[in-house]
Amino acid sequence: MVECSAGTVVFVCSTVFISAILRGITGFGFALAAVPLISLVMPPVQGVAIAILLQCMIGLSDLVSVRGLIDRSTLAMMSVGAMVGTPAGLMTLRLLSPDALRVIIAVIVLAGLAGMIGKVRLRSGPRQAAGAGLLAGLFSGLAAMPGPPAVAYVVGTATPALQARATLMVFFFVTSLIALPGLLVQRIVGLPTVLVAAASLPLLVIGTRLGGRVFGRLDDAGYQKAAIATLAATALASASRSVWGLLNA
Repeated sequence: MVECSAGTVVFVCSTVFISAILRGITGFGFALAAVPLISLVMPPVQGVAIAILLQCMIGLSDLVSVRGLIDRSTLAMMSVGAMVGTPAGLMTLRLLSPDALRVIIAVIVLAGLAGMIGKVRLRSGPRQAAGAGLLAGLFSGLAAMPGPPAVAYVVGTATPALQARATLMVFFFVTSLIALPGLLVQRIVGLPTVLVAAASLPLLVIGTRLGGRVFGRLDDAGYQKAAIATLAATALASASRSVWGLLNA
């Protein structure tokens, strides 16, 4: 069972707040930003658990606030795919060393960056959405990061920004609900993890609302630049920590 010092809790809460602002701006990126940073002070599996717990906690509020903007067909098919991919990711999670997982986290973040920068138009349809959901579920179970495949699909199919943001926020709630039982069965979630997540929940709510206000004022180019800069910084931090750990193993 993981024990957390006061300094660790403060660091996690600060990370959640910063990541929540990004989440509020773009509708995605919370776990992409939070998990690598949390893994600097806690085992990566605990960073994954905290991110999933927080997205479960705030998800119902998101569902109510953006329900009229969701692309329901895309959400449904991506959720079906995620139900298949998430267990596979969770099974892999326990097999990797912390430093190896940090490398994977960095690669996932960089994949998200590539998808955001590339702006490649993708075909839309039930099978494509299910495939994106399958990959997102795998990433969700492995590192609480369903973002890269989901964002690449939703943004790549030229979904309007308001609808894309709403659909992604609710989809990440769904993937977190799917992943949570697996974390409980594997005993990754303990009382200290739950307490840290609960302590940082108010900052998640406040940060998301602040980010939402920024979203209302920025154009697509502006908030994508902010997201790319944040994700690049987290990828660098995670990669640096993992390489140092592997070299000194």
